[in-house]
Amino acid sequence: MFARIYRLIVKEFLQLRRDRAARFRLLVPPIVQMLVYGYAATFEVHRVPTAVLDLDHSQESRELLARFTSSGRFEVRAVLEDRDEIARVIDREQATLVLQILPGFAELLRKGETASLQVILDGTNSNTALIALGYVNQIVSRFADDYVIDRLRRLRPDLIQVLPEVRMEQRPWYNPDFNSRWFFVPGVVGSLALVIIANLTAFAVVREREMGTLEQVIVTPIHRAEFILGKTIPFFLVGLAEVLVISLVGTLWFQVPFRGDPLVLLAGASLFLLSMLGVGLLISTLCTTQQQAFASNFFFLSPALLLSGFSFPISSMPTALQWLTYVNPLRYFLVVLRGTFLKGVGFAVLWPQMAGMAAIALLLLVVSALRFRKSLE
Repeated sequence: MFARIYRLIVKEFLQLRRDRAARFRLLVPPIVQMLVYGYAATFEVHRVPTAVLDLDHSQESRELLARFTSSGRFEVRAVLEDRDEIARVIDREQATLVLQILPGFAELLRKGETASLQVILDGTNSNTALIALGYVNQIVSRFADDYVIDRLRRLRPDLIQVLPEVRMEQRPWYNPDFNSRWFFVPGVVGSLALVIIANLTAFAVVREREMGTLEQVIVTPIHRAEFILGKTIPFFLVGLAEVLVISLVGTLWFQVPFRGDPLVLLAGASLFLLSMLGVGLLISTLCTTQQQAFASNFFFLSPALLLSGFSFPISSMPTALQWLTYVNPLRYFLVVLRGTFLKGVGFAVLWPQMAGMAAIALLLLVVSALRFRKSLE
């Protein structure tokens, strides 16, 4: 038994060694994709295209606008002269946000009354608009607080000492700078492993069938479970190497900290890879051509990425989709990745994710073994 499995493993590695294009696809594209994702995937918004319409032309209005330009979050690309220009710059996508300061802004402030700043947003990209609006609220609130304190210091300096104040003290754990790259890079490790291993294994049996080598397997005394193991072990080892390389790139290049136990990550990666091998082998045994395997693989990968929590919070999804995420191995692996990279937690915290991936892997591998028939039909 072990001799037959060993020969199948050797056969797979020999085939991989002869295929230079496959070796290139296994090494270079994942590293390039990690670099691209690491730089491009972020929740932060910088240099929001902004237009300014200052109808007050006062010292206060200029000071407020200066806070926007110095923040690094907004880039003033147009200074408007009248309100008719607002629709033009937004429609032509010259500006995502327009700041309009109405006449009498400074006069109202000096009287101690409420002065308004109108913010006009292009809601086409709702994510950028909401994040930019949050930055606007922070800048305006800080300006208002500073103006009130400065006014009291000039008019009633005695009140400054007794002025009540509520100050929020932030204590962010694990990611003190709220660096969104620390959130995305561990997720990219899981996403790339998902795509690579699923693609490799989805064509395993189908390729044997189309090349005619499955006929040679048929006339041997090999059992279907041995055949599945012979197909699984090489891709499992390749997957572990891929996870290691991608994790090293994320840690060394993007300076994402790794605070956990490597053995915990190894256990989580192993269970996840077994789950994905089960998915790929099941697709491979269900399809008769590589075109069918490609289409079926794509049908699985897109929902798996969307329902994993990689980009979108699972808690924000409809209840039915939240239940559906429990059959997605990537959901569990992302928790393991971020838990080991950023939090440094171990098996005591991550055992539910490990158990979920183990159950999915066992089910899929058993079904794949039962589906395989040592025949051409």
